[in-house]
Amino acid sequence: REQTLNQLLVEMDGFEAKDNIILIAATNRPDILDPALLRPGRFDRQIVVDRPDRDGRAQILRVHTKGKPIAKSIDLAVLAGQTPGFTGADLANLVNEAALLAARKGKRVIEQTELEEGIMRVIAGPEKKSRILSEKERVVTAYHEMGHALVGHFLPDADPVHKISVVSRGQALGYTISMPTEDKFLTTRAQLEDQMAMTLGGRAAEELMFNEITTGAANDLEKVTSTAKQMTMRFGMSEKLGPRVLGHNQGAPFLGRDMHSEPDYSDDLARTIDSEIRRIIEEAHQRARDILTEHRDDLELLSQVLLKRETIERDEFLGLLAGEPEDVVFAERDAKAARAAAELERESDKDTAKPNKRMPYPAAPEALPEG
Repeated sequence: REQTLNQLLVEMDGFEAKDNIILIAATNRPDILDPALLRPGRFDRQIVVDRPDRDGRAQILRVHTKGKPIAKSIDLAVLAGQTPGFTGADLANLVNEAALLAARKGKRVIEQTELEEGIMRVIAGPEKKSRILSEKERVVTAYHEMGHALVGHFLPDADPVHKISVVSRGQALGYTISMPTEDKFLTTRAQLEDQMAMTLGGRAAEELMFNEITTGAANDLEKVTSTAKQMTMRFGMSEKLGPRVLGHNQGAPFLGRDMHSEPDYSDDLARTIDSEIRRIIEEAHQRARDILTEHRDDLELLSQVLLKRETIERDEFLGLLAGEPEDVVFAERDAKAARAAAELERESDKDTAKPNKRMPYPAAPEALPEG
């Protein structure tokens, strides 16, 4: 790697002022570039191409939907608001997935249903209905996901719950999707704490309802541990340790950087860091457990509805929490399913009523004259 760097620097120094050559390079890891590359006269201007904001996503969607049969009722500005954090490639994938789904269903236009499923495929992967769970695993998964949703709903600084499901996607047995209402560029300590509590809501629900824990919370524990570590060591959000950065940024070793660098703090401070990380995680876990204990009736009721319906959208989730009857909350979905079933039955009847066109048998050959 050092030879490559030296050769690149030699070639760049060979240009004369009259060559009128602009050298452009791109990387998604600017933090590991050697300083020699970034001196004046070399790569001295950096242009950050960040994830697009809401208006940028709307413009990108217009590019990718051009020439595709999108329903007239689709508002791309609203769709851009439903995709915070998506890159241009994610948006292109979303539109392509929606087009494929519409084609499989025999539709002439891409409707909102296909676009919403495209969003879910980009976020969590395609549904795996072939994965058959035991009844006990389905129950545990339903309570786990509803624990996430309820804790997130009752915390003021958590992102709103968008969708809850016990249908497997990717490696997940179920999922709870929460989306911010707008693009965020700063995150407060309260938001991080509420986010961790929501993430631990699934494990807290398992403890509360079954007095047992499963391996389903492994990814949740990874997330909260990483968040608590960054709060303590990078963001200066620990009152005991104060506003300071502890340790080196754990970037990939590159161009002579030492992978086995020693920490810049003592063993005593390391023990304090460990205790602070544990305190932050345990406080978030206790908040989640307290919320679920207070709303245990809602947890039991909504988990049973989730087991029956498999997927609950945001409006349905809010309606159930408000005490509306299940048949009222799901009236629109049930009516749509009934219309789809009736349409399918009509198509089946048409196919049955069509006459069976068979090739006529060939005429019998005439008898040859004797002799």
